[in-house]
Amino acid sequence: QVQLVESGGGLVQAGGSLRLSCAASGRTFSGYYMGWFRQAPGKERERVATISWSAGTTIYADSVKGRFTISRDNAKNAVYPQMSSLKPEDTAVYYCGARPPTTVWTSRLAYWGQGTQVTISS
Repeated sequence: QVQLVESGGGLVQAGGSLRLSCAASGRTFSGYYMGWFRQAPGKERERVATISWSAGTTIYADSVKGRFTISRDNAKNAVYPQMSSLKPEDTAVYYCGARPPTTVWTSRLAYWGQGTQVTISS
């Protein structure tokens, strides 16, 4: 059974930093893209940052560029966003995802975690 388990969420003051973790298990994730998406109340889920298997391709939402850095450890099937200079508008549920390289994030072949709440207080 495939599982993506997120951890590291919580309450942080604006301007602070937070590092989330996602560990994937249950199958081989070789070649998979991994990444983080978020959904705030009343808004659609949006991409935060994604990273290719080799880490050669990273994509960031404009709203987090320069503040967030995504990395991965393929030996652990893990992906981490280091988030700094956090703002109240970063408050959301953050979801970890993994998808095969030949698909898109909306594909039913993508896997998702249950999400972790990140709250930034002003």
